[in-house]
Amino acid sequence: MKRGDRRDVVRGGGVVALLAARGARTHRRAWAAVFAALALGSLLLGTLGLAAGSAALGHARVERYAGADAVVAGTQSTHYTAKPWGSEARTVRAGLTERVRVPARALEVVRQVPGVRAAVADVAFPVTVRGSAATGRPWEATHLASAPARLLEGQPPSGARKIVVGEGVARTGDRLSIAYGTGSATDTHTYTVTGVSADARRTVHFSRDEAHRLAGRAGRAGELDAIGVLADSGVPDDVLRTRVRHALDAAHLRDVSAPHRAADDPARLRVLTGDARGEAEFLAAAPARMPLLQVLASLASVVVLVGVLVVTSTVAQALRQRARELALLRAVGATPWQLRRAVGREVGRIAVPAAVVGAVGAVPAYLALRALLVGRGAVPEGLELPFPPWLAAAPLGTAGLMVLIAWLTALGCCARAARTRPAEALREEEPGSARQLTGCVLLGLGAASAGAGALQHGAAAAAAASASALTMVIGCALLGPWLARGAMRVLGAPMRRLGVGGRLAASACTANAARLGAAITPVVLVTAFVLVQLAGGATLGHEAAAQARAAARADVAVSGPGVPYDAVERIRRLPGVAAATAVAHGTVVVPGKELGEPSLERLPVLGVTPRSLARTLDPAVREGSTDGLRPGTVAVGTDRARTLGVRPGDHVQLRFGDGAEARLRVVATYERALALGDFLFSYEELTRHMTAPPPVRVLAALAPGASPTSLSTAFPGARVERDPVPERVRAEDQALGDVLTAVAVTAIGGFTVIAVLSTLTLISVGRGPELRQLRLAGADRRRLRRMLLLESAATATAGLSLGTATAALPLLAFALSAAGRLPWLPPGQGALIVAVVVLTTASATLLPARGALRGRYPVATR
Repeated sequence: MKRGDRRDVVRGGGVVALLAARGARTHRRAWAAVFAALALGSLLLGTLGLAAGSAALGHARVERYAGADAVVAGTQSTHYTAKPWGSEARTVRAGLTERVRVPARALEVVRQVPGVRAAVADVAFPVTVRGSAATGRPWEATHLASAPARLLEGQPPSGARKIVVGEGVARTGDRLSIAYGTGSATDTHTYTVTGVSADARRTVHFSRDEAHRLAGRAGRAGELDAIGVLADSGVPDDVLRTRVRHALDAAHLRDVSAPHRAADDPARLRVLTGDARGEAEFLAAAPARMPLLQVLASLASVVVLVGVLVVTSTVAQALRQRARELALLRAVGATPWQLRRAVGREVGRIAVPAAVVGAVGAVPAYLALRALLVGRGAVPEGLELPFPPWLAAAPLGTAGLMVLIAWLTALGCCARAARTRPAEALREEEPGSARQLTGCVLLGLGAASAGAGALQHGAAAAAAASASALTMVIGCALLGPWLARGAMRVLGAPMRRLGVGGRLAASACTANAARLGAAITPVVLVTAFVLVQLAGGATLGHEAAAQARAAARADVAVSGPGVPYDAVERIRRLPGVAAATAVAHGTVVVPGKELGEPSLERLPVLGVTPRSLARTLDPAVREGSTDGLRPGTVAVGTDRARTLGVRPGDHVQLRFGDGAEARLRVVATYERALALGDFLFSYEELTRHMTAPPPVRVLAALAPGASPTSLSTAFPGARVERDPVPERVRAEDQALGDVLTAVAVTAIGGFTVIAVLSTLTLISVGRGPELRQLRLAGADRRRLRRMLLLESAATATAGLSLGTATAALPLLAFALSAAGRLPWLPPGQGALIVAVVVLTTASATLLPARGALRGRYPVATR
């Protein structure tokens, strides 16, 4: 006995520790794949755990109001209450990305609160300076920052025609032309620069009275963006918050959206302190946290499921190769307890260090993921994702989960050998009818889930497709031996026509259906999951792009800060212009029920001027007409209209981005909703519910032979785009979904490549005696290599075919429901999937067999 073995016997209590130690050393090659799978699983789950923890702690960055002790702001969320099936009423909440403002009379109420040293009103409004878009603000609001604005030269603005600009815009004493206002109220005046500040270049500071006057010209008379509260020394934040809250409630003050909100949607003014103060500045930060958490949870669930499948597959294959060894131990008198303990300890020797390695790597992996999300614009501006030191310990929990999964799998795999009587332990056991029945039931459930998904819409359809694919993949794994036999009935005849190597490969695959089934299962897994993840989004994106191209009829687009808000009417009057349409992008929130539960769905939408719309942006109207599109009306996409059960003349109820609820009459339904959004509003209707008028973009159709030169001369500084990019709405979390989908596909691909490599490698190692016998029987290396290549080709072909068939049904249901077309996948991505599977199966089959193929004659191995 080796010294290490004796030490393990003493420490571990005898034969159990000895068996575990010798097993781990003797079968290092088998456990290497288990180590890799567990390390990758621990790494991925730890990374996602850190991302979820950071997102849960996330908050809007505090910049503009960092010097204020508290901030009074409107309620940037909307609530919807409904009663699910057979349950009590529930309330759901969705964030609002358009600013909900504060009534101006709240300023005096806050100033009277005991402990308040000062209350400063803040307003912001769009202006244009020298052809560039900027934001106007009162100079006194700069005192709400952590440090008052620093003047590089000059003095603060003190009159109606005085301004302070950022460094590099102008010098003290210069006179600048400032455009401000909206719609027909657009106006321009000349202001004198009294100072230059180190503040942002795109901010223009006015005197308090002038800023409030200009904000009123922008349609916000009597409304404030927020109120910054400065407290007396020694007043705690919680005391200040409580006092201000009571004062606002006593004055019966609510935000300015209150008269337009639903009855069950509160509109209380908020009093923000601490990190919450940033929510009054970065409006998109807080609403983005919940979608981020939901996407991370969905991705983590997929990783957990795939990880469990792969880890159990690798552990089971590692122990299956030793079935005779375990049976022999049982036959020579090892008790069931000793066998289970030995296998459990052996797995623990591998699982614990593997999980720890993955947990350690989770921290840099999370930092890389966060940098990727920020770099791709998947995290909205202003959203802080903190990473406190104690959060770094979270991956240890996911590491423990992976160890537990491996340990339970090992105990399950050795259960038969442990419970079998010693005299029967060496006898082989064929897969039973219970496994076959279970696999068939799961395939049926997967098909039923796909059918249910065809009747759903949006997220429900995607969830049904994912559940269907997962269920069918597990069913295929259980039916592996029977599917392998069926595959060989199809592939066997062509293979036998390829000479001696083909006949050997066909015979080997047919005789070892269980082995072939184990090799096919991970290929089915990677193919099905990756196809569902990639093709689902690709189908929607491909169809949306096609619809956007079909809808684009404009010859030019005019945009930029040099374009006034009333430009569409001026462009229509220009010679050579046949039609012009102003376009604005916004969001609405649609209340309803999803699978019986109340839901609030935030959707991207368009606002357009309806006159001659089909000449510039054709939505493919199916019923009604968009000519009647005006405030109080809406056009609805055909799929959404079918879901809501409405037609032209009916009414729909929804909420705009500022929380205002509206009951709108449907004037038309249209086909191209994937590109133009589910709802189409009049330009005036949508923009009056937005924080600030969006940058003007006008689509223009020219008369035959006309030149766009007149557009360039009419609006100096504007950007005139010939053959403009097709107009298309995009979901707020699309960039996040794209990044995390790529992460999910990479994770699933990595898991399953490990599974394919480990399974085929262990199978090939176990076939060493078989290959040497074939060499002794006269088969040369070329024929055996050909046989192995054909076997790997059969494995790849069967796995790809079954995986594609498994993914086809849920994908077909989802694509027809969401896009009204067949599933689509970019050819390059499809080729990459095939190439990875083929190269992995070929290398895992040929490389372990090099020893048996080496030399002129086979060499016996120890």
